[in-house]
Amino acid sequence: MKLTFLGTRGHINYSSDRHKRHTATLIEYQGKRVMIDCGEDWLGRFQAYHPQAIMITHCHPDHAWGLKEGAPCPVWASSESWAAMQTYPVDDKKTVIPAQPIEVQGMEFTYFPVEHSTRCPAGGYRISAGRVDIFYVPDVVSIKQRQAALEGCKLYVGDGATITRSMVRRSSGEPVGHTPLRTQLRWCQKEGVCRAVFTHLGSGVIKNGDKKSMDMIRPLARECGVQVELASDGMEMIIR
Repeated sequence: MKLTFLGTRGHINYSSDRHKRHTATLIEYQGKRVMIDCGEDWLGRFQAYHPQAIMITHCHPDHAWGLKEGAPCPVWASSESWAAMQTYPVDDKKTVIPAQPIEVQGMEFTYFPVEHSTRCPAGGYRISAGRVDIFYVPDVVSIKQRQAALEGCKLYVGDGATITRSMVRRSSGEPVGHTPLRTQLRWCQKEGVCRAVFTHLGSGVIKNGDKKSMDMIRPLARECGVQVELASDGMEMIIR
């Protein structure tokens, strides 16, 4: 399985040469290409990567507004996301059902709801291809079925909005926002995931730069026994 991190910036005004565009990732397996998320930055641009399907995690602007003019391929999203995107001129709208695996371009995707937003319910995808399983969740407070989502995964692709500072608050009594990278590494430790990469980077991480940020992250990763890195725009990974 090949991952190309097309964009790695969260919904922030700040950017850098390594983190210019909203978070989006291309997953390739045996010649098939599936894009995860398509934010506002990608409006009129994502077609250059020729995705054969697009998977949406939730309908926030930095994850779905690139579809406002439609898409040349099937688009998968939750029923809650489609309710918010009902005016988008997508010809082939498909709905994911939580915890039910679906085959998309020769890969298996399973949608797991997560806590992140009450107005735009979000989820992550467990992606299986050949002998490889990964979990992809760019915005998260907590994963509702964490063990089922992460168990046996070779890679966790997580939310890099903040390293140690909590960005979780309450809305109508429900937790919303972003849990720190440090907490996500502990999830990986508990569920036996030995490798993690973080995307959807926040302003603090980008302003500090990758080197300084990694100097902060490495001790946390060592404590959890997890190999970790920060994604950057255009970065490629092969997972076997």
